[in-house]
Amino acid sequence: MAFGSFDNNGASQPMAEINTTPLVDVMLVLLVIFIITAPLFHEALPVDLPRVAARKLDEPPRALALAIDAAGEVFLDGQPVERAALAGRLRDTAARGGSPEVHLRADRGTRYERVAEVLAAAQSAGLTRIAFVTEPPR
Repeated sequence: MAFGSFDNNGASQPMAEINTTPLVDVMLVLLVIFIITAPLFHEALPVDLPRVAARKLDEPPRALALAIDAAGEVFLDGQPVERAALAGRLRDTAARGGSPEVHLRADRGTRYERVAEVLAAAQSAGLTRIAFVTEPPR
């Protein structure tokens, strides 16, 4: 039986497979065209914008510095705060307006219990944005 014979003995069936090679070729060509032309889309037209005095819309959030030393003493914006007065001071700060972001610096030797107490006091005062300040490794 030859490769391309026209003999029809009833055993041959139509080919039901899709040849994907041309599809892959076309997709690769389109990918190359996109890779070449994509950087051209980022160049903007030079526009001379007018200069006006306006207030910026995105103001940086107010930061509240909260530090705990190795002995467990708490400092609010550099001033020492008693344990009993911490929640009230945080509540007063939150009531002044806005939602300040708390930057918490805790000494490496500080007990976790003390850090948890300070976090609970900040949460009860309504301060929800808390950032832990760390130093990068040497």
